[in-house]
Amino acid sequence: MDTRIFDYVIIGAGPAGLASAQYAARGGLLCVVLDASMSGGQVGQISDLENYPGLFPSQNGSDFMQKMKEQAEAFGAEIVEAFVSSIDKKDDTFIVTTRKTIYYAKALCIATGAVHTELGIPGEEKFQGRGVSYCAVCDGPFFAGKKIFVVGGGDSACSEATFLTNISDDVTIIHRRDSFRAQKAVVEKMLNAGVKPLYDTVVREVLGENKLEWLMLEDLKTGKVTEVPADALFIFTGMVPKTSLVDMLPKDDAGYIITDENMMTAMPGLFVAGDVRSKPFRQIVTAVNDGAIAAHAAQKFLEK
Repeated sequence: MDTRIFDYVIIGAGPAGLASAQYAARGGLLCVVLDASMSGGQVGQISDLENYPGLFPSQNGSDFMQKMKEQAEAFGAEIVEAFVSSIDKKDDTFIVTTRKTIYYAKALCIATGAVHTELGIPGEEKFQGRGVSYCAVCDGPFFAGKKIFVVGGGDSACSEATFLTNISDDVTIIHRRDSFRAQKAVVEKMLNAGVKPLYDTVVREVLGENKLEWLMLEDLKTGKVTEVPADALFIFTGMVPKTSLVDMLPKDDAGYIITDENMMTAMPGLFVAGDVRSKPFRQIVTAVNDGAIAAHAAQKFLEK
């Protein structure tokens, strides 16, 4: 197996990881970004990125991530498509193992992000890819002009519901509470686009023969259960941080990794940035902020 030595290894090629690579490489660190998919994380699924400061008019998320990748590489960062199977530490050196190569570095950044949660209801798993989806950009075009439902109440759910109105005039968003927790501007844009809100309601079951055909809905105020026809169900009900590589680190109650203001974890030299980190607000701009701070802190750490 090949071995390679770097100053700084970053795991995850989303906004946090690529921003960290850009700042690290520009600061003179020999750094590499490792990611199994190179998809750009959640941002790669955004069709209309409109709230990133200075990015106006809006841009496709995958195009934005491609520019971030090119920018990091232009400053000297190396970006490698590789699945990381394990992380170890011997003395003051981190050992990052992939299928073909072992990477050594004195500083390491975890920027692995988070993944969408599932509802855990009957029929959800059965109809994944056959009406049930977690990515509107990926699967929305399959349901042009169809009856579409979205589940969730945060920014992602409302933004994805808005996007889906470009595909169908019949989009309904289901939320278990009586008001959305998304930012006001995001909610207003969604409602103005024609998305129909269904409050105080949950999906209890996904039904159909070979594909999704009906949803069993429950009104939480009355307890009434109804069956409604549906062609697609897009689920955006929260995220689960991807922490399996560093499960030994302290986490908050939701499972996100705890760091100090410099993105340093309880383990010296190990930094965390982006959606996998414990913080009050998760947006692209905060992920980029985390990555930049982690790179700066890593450089100071290495200088010592």
